[in-house]
Amino acid sequence: MEGYYSEYNREKQLHRSILARLFDWLLLLVTIVVVVAMILTLFVPYIMPSDVWLFPVLGLLAPGIYVMTIMLMLYWVIRWRWQLAVALLLLVVCGSFKVSLFFRPEIQRDHGVAKYDRSSFKVMTYNVRNFYNNAGQTSVADVVALIDTLSPDVICLQEFNSRLTDQNEAFTRLGELYRITSFVQFESSGAARESQLLVLTKPRFKVLRSGVVQAPRSSVWVDLLFAGDTIRLYNNHLRSTAINASDDRFITDKLFLSDTAREEKVRSIVRRFGANSVLRAQQADTIALAMAAVRGRRIVCGDFNDTPMSYVYRTMSRGLDDSFSVCGRGYSSTFRGFYNMLRIDYVLNSKGLEPLSYEVVDVDYSDHRPVLVRLMKTKLED
Repeated sequence: MEGYYSEYNREKQLHRSILARLFDWLLLLVTIVVVVAMILTLFVPYIMPSDVWLFPVLGLLAPGIYVMTIMLMLYWVIRWRWQLAVALLLLVVCGSFKVSLFFRPEIQRDHGVAKYDRSSFKVMTYNVRNFYNNAGQTSVADVVALIDTLSPDVICLQEFNSRLTDQNEAFTRLGELYRITSFVQFESSGAARESQLLVLTKPRFKVLRSGVVQAPRSSVWVDLLFAGDTIRLYNNHLRSTAINASDDRFITDKLFLSDTAREEKVRSIVRRFGANSVLRAQQADTIALAMAAVRGRRIVCGDFNDTPMSYVYRTMSRGLDDSFSVCGRGYSSTFRGFYNMLRIDYVLNSKGLEPLSYEVVDVDYSDHRPVLVRLMKTKLED
């Protein structure tokens, strides 16, 4: 009887050993794929999307790829496979320099209400999606009430629909508190629809001049006089991803698992996303060239339709501070879709301005969330 149990235990251990080896081989294949993806992801911000069509997709998945790299590193440490663990550790260290673009740990807690002097002001950027929420209901009154509550000094709105606000009493009242500078971004031929970029400023800011960076007016600028100094404000709405609500449901609700036409739909999504990534990159190059010619204080706001791990973000933010990377907390998501993973709306600033606070307001009046940042004017060194 003792011999029987001894033989049984040996067979059981052998079976477990085989399964463990198979699992290790499977994880090794996964590790190779993740390592290649992680290496390519680190190059995404530096390569024009037209050169490598896959890079914009990798930029979109960057946080997930980084987390998988960490998990695989820990697994191989537990398995005492030090060569694999060290290789993954090097990638984790390289990727750590980009972590602050997505996540900032909450180290300090607020103690009471912060007090600010007159050298600071609040800036809000918000893509209002023509004032329609996800249920298809108009949200003009909700957005106006939000502005009344937050009381920002400078507001940059994208996808503003004047046809819904012209006869709106609440928005008319808002016009008594703010100076409104508007630009028609595009008009749909034969359709009663237009999209505008809007800049609203409180009286403490004097509008000196304004203009358009490029056709089709994806970026506009306003020169503001504040406390004796000029600040150039840019309001941007770069090319859409062309990923609609149906595409979002197809991905997030895992409809691709049962859809018989999934291959065709996936190809369509990737093709549209890639093509529009190229157009956004071209827009970013033109806008960045125009911004580089301007000296002095600058604020760059808007919907870039791209994540921080992208060619567009790197181009638009060159020489500027990202308010989230300076004073944000936790994980920031400004787009209400794709698992709430995407930060595509930004407030950037040049030297002579310092971010004091950063907040993404969690409201459902659009498919985006508003970003509210407090900036302080500081000494501008030559």
